[in-house]
Amino acid sequence: MTPIQALQDKLQSWKRFCSCTTAEQEESTRKEESHGRGGIPLCTKLCYAVGGIPYQMTNIAMAFSFQIFLLDIVQMEPLFVSLILFINRAWDALTDPLVGYLVSRSRRSPIGKLLHWSVLSMPLGVLSYALLWFIPHTAASSSATVAWYLTVSCLFETFMSCYHVPYTSLNMFLGGSERDRDSATAYRMSVEVLAMLLAAVIQGQVLRVYNSERESSCVNLDINHSELTNPTSSEPTAPLHLTRVAFMTSALVLGALFFLCCMLLFLGVKEQSGKSDGQIGRRRSYLKDLKMLIGHISYQRLVLGFLFSSLAFQMSLGNFALFCIHVAGLGAQFQNLMLAILVAAAVSVPLWQMILVRLGKKSTLFIGLPLLIPALIVFVSVTENFPVYVVVCVLVGASVATLFLLPWSMLPDVVDDFTLQNPCCTDLEPLFFSCSCFCNKLGGGLSAGISTMTLHLTGYKTGACIPGEGVVTALRLLLAPVPIVLLLVGLIFFYLYPINETRRQQIQHDLERIRSRAKREEVDTGRQQSSPQHRPKRSIFHSNTNITSLGTKKSDPSSSAREHCNRITPYSHSSTRSACSLEQRFDKPSSKSDIPASQHSTRQSALKCYETRCKKAKVTWV
Repeated sequence: MTPIQALQDKLQSWKRFCSCTTAEQEESTRKEESHGRGGIPLCTKLCYAVGGIPYQMTNIAMAFSFQIFLLDIVQMEPLFVSLILFINRAWDALTDPLVGYLVSRSRRSPIGKLLHWSVLSMPLGVLSYALLWFIPHTAASSSATVAWYLTVSCLFETFMSCYHVPYTSLNMFLGGSERDRDSATAYRMSVEVLAMLLAAVIQGQVLRVYNSERESSCVNLDINHSELTNPTSSEPTAPLHLTRVAFMTSALVLGALFFLCCMLLFLGVKEQSGKSDGQIGRRRSYLKDLKMLIGHISYQRLVLGFLFSSLAFQMSLGNFALFCIHVAGLGAQFQNLMLAILVAAAVSVPLWQMILVRLGKKSTLFIGLPLLIPALIVFVSVTENFPVYVVVCVLVGASVATLFLLPWSMLPDVVDDFTLQNPCCTDLEPLFFSCSCFCNKLGGGLSAGISTMTLHLTGYKTGACIPGEGVVTALRLLLAPVPIVLLLVGLIFFYLYPINETRRQQIQHDLERIRSRAKREEVDTGRQQSSPQHRPKRSIFHSNTNITSLGTKKSDPSSSAREHCNRITPYSHSSTRSACSLEQRFDKPSSKSDIPASQHSTRQSALKCYETRCKKAKVTWV
């Protein structure tokens, strides 16, 4: 085929495309979506998934090591450690909704509305994370040490909120369908579990140095006590020096990975325009937006179930290191046990994704989460049995994968449900995801605060080689009974979650009808601009569907939502009207011109009536 013939074929296909009807265009669009064309590319999914590595790696490092670092390396009192951990998590939880609100109200930059937040906050996050594991020269003063770690930890959590909240909200702006978003979420969770695995390997090496140096110090302490040569040497002046170097080295390695992952996210992901970019919604205050989110029933149940389940998992896993050291007698094998949990979680995420497609999200959730209950019972019942612990850790990993995948996969369905019921409320996706992060971090803060305070009340001593009976009992309670009760409460809220598989499909069907209608209106607008001499006639009487819109219209899923949007968004004489109110004004006829759908032949009278209404509305067609 010659180039001229190829050009002629392209022109013929373009003419056929321009002359095809609106129904044919909708059918071709539906076929393209069914065949998966126009979805999210694999490279974009991978780069998006890599962006979640820094948050999970720093989170796992702080969850398993920061408490031990403050207690045994800095040698801070347990009361002050509990205060720092609780205020740090509470501050982190409070900054998430505020950052989400600021992101939703920020203007769109050349690289998008969300990505520049993550990129600009990355250097500050790396610097504050390195300072978090640095012991200042004022460590001898308890008040100065508490102020240092409290300030640095709050700064780090603030910068991580500025990075992570826009990143999680980016899921709604990757393009593609609801199935594509679920697939991107599955990729993200798989990579994040692998990131946790890598962080566990790094922190495991640090804890191995800590355990060996701690055992050698305990041996030296026993020799001193047996020889009675220096009874006051039980308090070393420079304890665990090699462990301090190991903690700082791991912080620098994680900081370098933070930088690389952020660059891959920035270069590999292109933020798509949102569904409401063409609309100018009414600006509300932060409290009103937050009240609307809290009042949404689906979001209430999902967030509360996520909160209690996250609290249960974080309380059990947060105390697992101390339990293995002081109760189970497997402190030297803690790294291998964590590797078993994370490898099982990484393998289970794709399996849960396949089960999710077949059975639905809610059913999959109730299969995976309860697996934690028998595993915790075995932990507190068996001690010093490494093979049994490995098998049970595989079960824990499968349950952890469910908590990683399902709530974040269900959250976009809640956002779609909220959008369907409130079409005038735009750009609230960052607030949805930030409030979910708030509940997750609130659970971590409550877990760390309750655990450390309980250890303080039961007489936990920093650097003690043999814990007391009260400490052993407290660790058993914090590992199994309390998390099991919290998990059962979370399952009750998930049971009351109203979006099942049938409701989810109905939401997607209604949203697809609204999107098809918006595409049809864009096609009509393009035809008006291409043929200005026929603009009045074609804009009104292009098809029977438009004539019907002047008369008695069939009710669609968005009609009631538009009426609600029009009621809460009053008309203004300025140019900043909401798009939904404008659409309702031109779609629905006034009571003075009620034209039935059966009078299709009287086009001239309908045109005259429409022009009269346009003059009354003071609208000038350009």
